[in-house]
Amino acid sequence: MKYSLTDYIDSAMSYAQYDKLADGSFAGRIPKCKGVIAFAKSLRECEDRLRSTLEDWIILGLKLGHHLPVINGINLNRRPKRESVGAL
Repeated sequence: MKYSLTDYIDSAMSYAQYDKLADGSFAGRIPKCKGVIAFAKSLRECEDRLRSTLEDWIILGLKLGHHLPVINGINLNRRPKRESVGAL
């Protein structure tokens, strides 16, 4: 089965947890994705920032060769298959 990067992001976001802080602002995190956290004045803005942080985290992780968590069966850690030019 093939998945897109959007599927992975949507799946990861389904695990997001949000807390309302003492000053009325919000903190969001995705426990399955270590270090993905965001803060904002509104819940909606926090969700948007968390998604953006997740996207950056994924891109950087792929670029640096980090192992990313498998989420809902979606594994971004597979090495791409290279086909010969003649196959095109």
